Parts: sequence; C-alpha cells; structure tokens
Amino acid sequence: MDDLVLTVDEAAERLRVSRWTLYNLIRSNRLRTVKIGRRRLVPVDALSECLDHLSEEAA
Repeated sequence: MDDLVLTVDEAAERLRVSRWTLYNLIRSNRLRTVKIGRRRLVPVDALSECLDHLSEEAA
C-alpha cells in the first residue's frame, strides 16, 4: 500500500529539495499540509498539485 502522507523530511526528499525550501513552500501556501497533533504531514497528492502549480507559475 502506498503511503497517504509523508513527513516533511520524506516530502523534501521526494521533491529533491531542502527542508528549508519545503517549509517555504508550505508558508507560501504552495504546498498543502495537514497537522495531526504536533506533526505536520504532507499528503502525497499535494506534491503533484504543488509541482503543477509551480509549473504554471513558470510558464
């Protein structure tokens, strides 16, 4: 079964960016996250949404 959510570190690794860059994407509302307790998690489908959004901005 595929993971539904990723930790911040896992999401940064998948996008091949630093944690700092990932947190900047979260702060700028370009990357959707969910908070469960004290943990901030990134839904897997939010990664592709973020990439689509960034591609549109670059075009």
